[in-house]
Amino acid sequence: MKQVWICLAVTALFGSQTAIGAEIAPADVKFQDMTVEQSLTGVAGNPEEGAKILASRSLGNCLACHAVTPLAKEQFHGDVGPALDGVADRWSATELRAIVVNAKHVFTKETVMPAFYSLDVGVRVREDLVGKTILTAQQVEDVVAYLQTLKETN
Repeated sequence: MKQVWICLAVTALFGSQTAIGAEIAPADVKFQDMTVEQSLTGVAGNPEEGAKILASRSLGNCLACHAVTPLAKEQFHGDVGPALDGVADRWSATELRAIVVNAKHVFTKETVMPAFYSLDVGVRVREDLVGKTILTAQQVEDVVAYLQTLKETN
């Protein structure tokens, strides 16, 4: 009987650690009132990595549509979307996570901003990209961490 209790305790311990560190699948992301409250990974985002992802033409490519003053050294900032300067003062981390995961849940279905962590990406998807997200769950958390550093300066 003692061995059974030990097995149950070990299972509960390791099971809960797995759940904490488990990545939320794109289809399991919960939107509530234009937010995604739960971290997609349970791991804090890295703002330095987030800045790299945001500026990368092969990952986020956010600069194609948005200007970001702290990344002024990067070329070709767009103006299709709003400037991201001060975005942390306008949106909470949970709102930013929802926007990055799938902006269509926050704005409208007509927004041109892509869904970075969704498999519902529309029609005519390149064959090698079917069933894949633009960013990983951790990359989303990293981008959100970076966006949270973009406060208004006085």
